Order: sequence, then structure tokens, then C-alpha cells
Amino acid sequence: MAVPANTTQTFAMVGIREDLSDVITNIAPYDTPFYAMCRKGLAANRTPEWQRDTLRAANGNNKTIEGDDVTADAQGQPERLKNVVQLMDETISVSTTAQAVNAAGRREELSRQTMQAAKALKTDMETRLTGADATVLGGAGTPGELGGLESWIETNTSRGTGGADGGFNSTTGLVEAPTDGTQRAFTESLLKSVIKDVWTEGGSPSIIMTGGSNKQTASGFAGIATQYRDNPGNAQATILGAADVYISDFGEHRIVPNRFSRDRTVAVLTPSMWEVRFLQTFRRDKLAKTGHNDKRLLSAEFTLCCKEEKASGVIADLTT
Repeated sequence: MAVPANTTQTFAMVGIREDLSDVITNIAPYDTPFYAMCRKGLAANRTPEWQRDTLRAANGNNKTIEGDDVTADAQGQPERLKNVVQLMDETISVSTTAQAVNAAGRREELSRQTMQAAKALKTDMETRLTGADATVLGGAGTPGELGGLESWIETNTSRGTGGADGGFNSTTGLVEAPTDGTQRAFTESLLKSVIKDVWTEGGSPSIIMTGGSNKQTASGFAGIATQYRDNPGNAQATILGAADVYISDFGEHRIVPNRFSRDRTVAVLTPSMWEVRFLQTFRRDKLAKTGHNDKRLLSAEFTLCCKEEKASGVIADLTT
């Protein structure tokens, strides 16, 4: 068929209105499972401190002669631990003209950017909290940096060849970063070994936190709880291919994927032993007006408190 002569087509038209949706799609992840798991508290200075104590080793040969006199046994003192607060911020500046125009998908550009910045700031926090970074005390021209989850754990660890633990250095008062080793496959044997070590030290690990690759690996372990879902009436059946609960000899453990922790590390955690302490909680400050723009400053100053690293463990240096 042929188009009749002088037929107006859209390709030559002038003035067709745009068809721009008022929906702005954004699937960038911002869930923060480790931060959500941790207890929340307040700090009173830049280097908050806490104490941990322990019992002497059990002695089944403890025996005393009837009527014998006694002398005092040696007793220990608690250990003082500390971390450094880290100040994070995100700044937004939007021109007054950008605020005045009629933009699709939002009533106000400043509000949209502020909301986006708040989500991004939380992902920065999650990345640092779960990381393998050392403590930096900071100074007049140097920002303070907190020691993350991987750096604290030094007792119940499984590492690849050449890997080494970090941990709290009581001499310097700083948390040291671990050394990465040669990567190897994540196996159920490695997981069971670390869970047992954590339990032996007195922990009650209920969370296994892992990146996406090793979450899928864990789904194939023999200790995964039976996966099913009841289907009411004639509803379509649901097939489950994910593992949410791992059952070991020492209890049930939720497997929690984390997009912002290092994918090469699986953490076995006792949640009650972790706390995020704020010197300054989340703030949104309106900055002084210096021209034809509006500025906002979002910030938080916080640190990670590991009350007892022996209650958790890591399987490090895993292939991804």
C-alpha cells in the first residue's frame, strides 16, 4: 500500500507534546543489614571505650584438703577497648532556577537530591562498618577512621594461605586491618568449623552474613533447612531456590546477604556483641546562602563497638 500524497505524518510534524513519565526509576540498592542488626548507642567523645572480661580456663583438677588454709588465687582485670568515630557527610547544592522550573517526577529538586543523598550516606556507613579497614586516630588535618567488622575479629578465623588476622592492639589502642590471603572455595566444612569455634568461645551465632556469590554457594549446603511454602487453595506453587536458615550442631543461623560487605568474606555473628555508637546522629543542616542556590549538609559521626570479638568469626579469602 502507498501513503496518499500530502498526508501529514508525525515525522514531519512540529509541536508534538513530549510524553515524559512522572515516575523516576531507581533500583540502586540501599539496604543495610549489618547496620540494622547492630544495637544503637551514643558516644561521648571521639574515642569511645568499653571493657571486656573473661574467665580463667576451666580446671577439673581443682581440689582442696579438708580444713586446709587458703591463699588468694590470681584474678585478672578487664581489658579496655576503643574505636575512633568517623565523620561522614554528603553535600547538596541546587540552583534557585532548578528549584523554580517544573520538573517531571518530583515537586522539588532539592528534596529529591536530599533523599538520594541520605540513602547513599547509609550505604557508605554499611561499607565501612562491615569492612577490613584499620583504625586511624586522626588529627588536626587528618580525618578519624573507624575499624570495621573484619578488622576486629581475630580469634575464630579461617584464612587462605598468607592471610593474617588484624584485631585490637592493646599497646597502640588501635584496631589493625587483617591481611588478605590466597582465595579458595567456600565450603560447608569451613563454615561448620568456624561456627563450632565461636560456640566454644561462648558465642551464640545466629547470623551468617555473606555477599551474593557465596550466598548462592551456601544455598547448596547439606545443613540448609527444608525449603517449602504452603499454597492455599488452588494458588500457583512457589519454588524456593534460596537458603535462609542453616542448621548446625549449635543452633539455627539466618543467612543474610549483604551487598556492601566484602564478597570474599563470610561473617558468623552474635548480634548482641555489636553496637553502632553515634557522637553525632544523622543530621540535615541548612547551609548559609551565598548566592543563587540552596545548600544542604547531611552528616553522621559514628563508630563500631565490638563488645567481644570471640563471639563472632570470619571465613575469609573466598572465591567470588
